[in-house]
Amino acid sequence: MLSNKPYLIRAFYEWIVDCKCTPLLVVDATLPRCNVPKEYVENGEIILNIAPEAIRDLKIGNSLVEFKASFSGVAHIISAPVRAVLAVYAEENGQGMFFDLENEAEDGDWDDSPMADQGEAGVRTQDSKRPSHLKLVE
Repeated sequence: MLSNKPYLIRAFYEWIVDCKCTPLLVVDATLPRCNVPKEYVENGEIILNIAPEAIRDLKIGNSLVEFKASFSGVAHIISAPVRAVLAVYAEENGQGMFFDLENEAEDGDWDDSPMADQGEAGVRTQDSKRPSHLKLVE
């Protein structure tokens, strides 16, 4: 089965915004493919305000969370694998979902992000194949 984590992140994000609270995302910035401003990382983690007023172009895909944000007036494209997300919760009351750091297999090098580099004519390129989820049963 697919991981339920990206679905839970999307659901809690929508719920927090609907409740007129500020959604915060906690990310393990030490994992590969995390693109966050390193100067804001503390103890290997970064807390990101993902309120609609604070960011642009939020995409919570099945393998990647990505958006545009400004830090001290400098624009950044922030991206993190879903497996690096440690929590999504409301700043005002702490309600939300906290995840254990998963030891799941690497998501592969495929990317469901619209902001990812694309080849000519806007066609997404993929250099490596996704590993199989099938197991040999004897």
